[in-house]
Amino acid sequence: MIPHRRLDFNAVFTTEKYESFLRALDEASGTHVDFRICETPVFIDAEFEKRVYTAALEILALTMTPEYHEISERSFPPGCKAPNENAHPEFVQVDFAVTSAPGGGFGIKLIELQGFPSLYGFQEMLGRMAIEHYGLEGLRHLAPGISHETYVEMLRRAVFGDHDPESVVLLEVEPMKQKTLCDFLVTERMIGVKTVDITHVEKEGRSLYRHDASGRRIPIRRIYNRAIIDEITQKKIAVPFSFTDDLDVEWACHPNWFYRISKFSIPYLDHPAVPKTLFLDAFDALPDDLENSVLKPLYSFAGSGVIVSPTRADVDAVPADQRGAWLLQEKVEYAPALLTPSGGTKVELRVMILWDKEPAPVMLLTRTGRGRMMGVDFNKNLDWVGATCCLVGP
Repeated sequence: MIPHRRLDFNAVFTTEKYESFLRALDEASGTHVDFRICETPVFIDAEFEKRVYTAALEILALTMTPEYHEISERSFPPGCKAPNENAHPEFVQVDFAVTSAPGGGFGIKLIELQGFPSLYGFQEMLGRMAIEHYGLEGLRHLAPGISHETYVEMLRRAVFGDHDPESVVLLEVEPMKQKTLCDFLVTERMIGVKTVDITHVEKEGRSLYRHDASGRRIPIRRIYNRAIIDEITQKKIAVPFSFTDDLDVEWACHPNWFYRISKFSIPYLDHPAVPKTLFLDAFDALPDDLENSVLKPLYSFAGSGVIVSPTRADVDAVPADQRGAWLLQEKVEYAPALLTPSGGTKVELRVMILWDKEPAPVMLLTRTGRGRMMGVDFNKNLDWVGATCCLVGP
């Protein structure tokens, strides 16, 4: 954290300036941003940024070895492995908690990772607008050496590959009803990709099609996939094709990476930033200090099913034949690293990676909170919490 930036920002903060920023975000997004934006960016120096990016790349490398690839064959729920997998994911997210370091200062601990896209359009716009709106000269929101123009080209390459943009779609379940609609709309304007509801796709043989506003039928050659299989399954969405079909379509990311790089990976990651984690069925006897653990299901989204400081009854409630699909993880203690008028606030940093010829961290999506967990439900009716950007500089 950069103390003088923090103190300077807090000293001149006004509710009017913050509310003006929210209105500007809505206007730039083309819709109301339907999740809470924190009153402040998070400020870090370049040394801490480098530590976070280095740890993310080191952890990602552990998931790309031939040995782990063989192990991750067990990551798929029955009937969920898709054909035509590519060599690597185009998008990877690595989430870290900011913790207190033993010798003082701050450290990081892995919370989660996923071979799946995130808010690559909205988050870049959020950082860019925060710098301009609050007059934060000398700070940057993108990784070293990446300009806005460079970033847009990197994102365009990751989404479109070598295909005509007309034949590429951003695919989601009921996109107009998603809280991430702001990202879809920003991404559309940023690179020109069309957002399509997965239920509106047509399948014919091995091919998929969409219709444009005039009714013209257009082949889909590549999918920027934002549809979460768990959500489709839980909501029983009727989809005109299966993710496991042998389709004449490229994926960004391929559905298999959602499972291969996920909570399943964590027990196999030997890295200083990774908390001790085991599958629940690996325990001969449960630890006595369950209050210092987190119980997590492998197959869930948006934090559903996670129990912080579980009781023995919570663990016993998991059926014996399902324990291989649950993790018991060492609880990570977030530091109250963000000094706000409402008190010390916890920070979580998501390293957003784009992978063309090699994986490249591009920016840090940031979440803040004072609740038991980072999710919206745990931070209701609080101020100086929510989604924000991470700005880097002196």
